Amino acid sequence: MFEIWEGLKAAFWLVVSFDAELWEISLRSLQVTLTALVIASTIAIPLGTYLALQRFRYRRLVISMINALMGLPPVVVGLMVYILLSRSGPFGVLNLLFTPTAMIIAQVLIITPVIASIAHQSMRELWAEYHDLLISLNTTKRQRIITLMWDGRRNLLTAALAGFGRAIGEVGAIMIVGGNIDHATRVLTTAIALETGKGDFALALGLGFVLIGIAILVNIAIHTLSQTEREGRW
Repeated sequence: MFEIWEGLKAAFWLVVSFDAELWEISLRSLQVTLTALVIASTIAIPLGTYLALQRFRYRRLVISMINALMGLPPVVVGLMVYILLSRSGPFGVLNLLFTPTAMIIAQVLIITPVIASIAHQSMRELWAEYHDLLISLNTTKRQRIITLMWDGRRNLLTAALAGFGRAIGEVGAIMIVGGNIDHATRVLTTAIALETGKGDFALALGLGFVLIGIAILVNIAIHTLSQTEREGRW
């Protein structure tokens, strides 16, 4: 209880004192995570919708692979990205290792299967409801995908938020490809790991409470902007 209380006080003091380092780390965390979320959602949501309505030979295999990749260990993703971006790797010439870009790439690889799988499940149920209507209207595949994505946008928002939650709390892959470099690639999760290793549990808890607060605020902001609480939608 003492450590928790000290952590709460540390978090409160860091926030009210407008600690420059905390704000820098927090903004970097949001920048990396939100960028990865936008990229992953752009890939995963249309993919999940397409898999829900289109039938092709290896469809079940693709769906099974996406579901399996949901459980891919983040440290393995971090190792793969590290090898690809290292100087001896195929993309080493780009000099992306230990940069926020490398962290974004790792997060995109981690959360894309999560968003795609949840989107597919949601769109499959919606497609079963809309199937006869859209077929009778002689719509194109593109029109069907856009219609399903629009009508199922709140379910897709849930999928995106699941990806955000997975990304904002990631530490293993981020530590490997980012290096936890001060004023460069240090984010809240890696800062927490660093302070825990140093034995400063109060500050680590404080940073943890700040991380939880940011996640809650982002979720509330997204739900408010999308008006999911109006008319009993949420």
